[in-house]
Amino acid sequence: MTTVDDRPLPAVEPTDARGRVAELHGIRAQALAGPSEKATQAQHAKGKLTARERIELLVDPGSFQEVEQLRRHRASGFGLETKKPYTDGVITGWGTVEGRTVFVYAHDFRIFGGALGEAHAMKIHKIMDMAIAAGAPLVSLNDGAGARIQEGVSALAGYGGIFQRNTKASGVIPQISVMLGPCAGGAAYSPALTDFVFMVRETSQMFITGPDVVKAVTGEEITQNGLGGADVHAETSGVCHFAYDDEETCIAEVRYLLSLLPQNNRENPPRVATGDPADRRGDVLLDLVPADGSRPYDMTKVIEEIVDDGEYLEVHERWARNIICALARLDGQVVGIVANQPQSLAGVLDIEASEKAARFVQMCDAFDIPILTLLDVPGFLPGVDQEHGGIIRHGAKLLYAYCNATVPRISLILRKAYGGAYIVMDSQSIGADLTYAWPTNEIAVMGAEGAANVIFRRQIAEAEDPEAMRARVVKEYKSELMHPYYAAERGLVDDVIDPAETREILIRSLAMLQSKHAELPSRKHGNQPQ
Repeated sequence: MTTVDDRPLPAVEPTDARGRVAELHGIRAQALAGPSEKATQAQHAKGKLTARERIELLVDPGSFQEVEQLRRHRASGFGLETKKPYTDGVITGWGTVEGRTVFVYAHDFRIFGGALGEAHAMKIHKIMDMAIAAGAPLVSLNDGAGARIQEGVSALAGYGGIFQRNTKASGVIPQISVMLGPCAGGAAYSPALTDFVFMVRETSQMFITGPDVVKAVTGEEITQNGLGGADVHAETSGVCHFAYDDEETCIAEVRYLLSLLPQNNRENPPRVATGDPADRRGDVLLDLVPADGSRPYDMTKVIEEIVDDGEYLEVHERWARNIICALARLDGQVVGIVANQPQSLAGVLDIEASEKAARFVQMCDAFDIPILTLLDVPGFLPGVDQEHGGIIRHGAKLLYAYCNATVPRISLILRKAYGGAYIVMDSQSIGADLTYAWPTNEIAVMGAEGAANVIFRRQIAEAEDPEAMRARVVKEYKSELMHPYYAAERGLVDDVIDPAETREILIRSLAMLQSKHAELPSRKHGNQPQ
């Protein structure tokens, strides 16, 4: 038996249809098996699954239909002409997740280290085009070493085609990147253009230049995980939205996220039946939030009490913890929740919180997900670092995102809502459809103590007992301008509600807003703050 391009050929060429079919099955078996059992064992030894094993975990059993399984590269030189494996190191196709179509491409690290060459890139381009045309989510299972150096500029051009399609698909179909191995250089930019990035601890990394280059240029020594591991990107850089300990859990969570997203921007997210009554009272809420604005509490407990069955999926959970972004359901309908977190930095807005929330609001608006904003915000974080870091333009990103959003928007003020942060966090003045408040709300330009110190500075200074005068004017300011009904009396809050009735009121409000239709001015696109 002889071989050509790594493919074994029978001693006698088949001459009839049955022989040809048998030959096809043999070729297909070779493509499915991959390069060798040794390569598969090496992949498993690293604690990593193969590309096909990952796809099996992602899609419904028996639903995957592969595209261009038999494609091989046409490059030559540097030994490539003698090594032309089927699939060329990437598996592409479509399947279903809970019965809904999803397109997938998965790098096969066993072949050329998952590196991208011309044929490899063209397969990805094709499946991306198919996903856009079909209006279905695209999931990339990334485990590649970057551009295939032996193919030179052709490989780099392949990345350009991926980036262009990522951008074209943005806001049209959900794009999810799952990082399951080392992804460097151009391989890291495509995930950054997608809606969500998942990573697995220890085995996946993302960086533009690796540790060796960093050491050569700057002299700094650092490991791959220290430079671009899952925890770094989940906590420090904000590149990663979700980080998990193993691939099985990671891919299961991708399936869960897909269940909360629509197929495309022309459909609504899937609605599911729930056994959680729409009129369920939340008497626990009366005790969860202290009336004293200086006392912290966990906003996630409030969210759990309001949403269906207490279930929600927090996005960027470990980055910018002073704000919460989450997907959940209310009476079976998917909602996006943006909430200040008093347990972290007292819930103030800073640069990272503004960026995190702005991106989430834009995603919700793109995919017709109503936005619920829960406010308990004392303002923007003061400080030289924040001002020099551009808090003005970063805060403006969140303001722009809310003002630009046309989906149903409901805001609920639980406690503090001070200054510009109150306006930015989807106040009625920037277009919230409905604004509710609890009786514990305090809406003002600033806290009573600070306001009194500004307004009554002279009276306090000239008083015989400055502290007594300060206490008196603080009390006066609170009673005049910060009582719970001040904003409601002026139409800036639609209603002050019993916290125990919050779930029922929100569900009724969302039902009313379901048919909301709003249009933005005709334009190519806005010029949002950067």
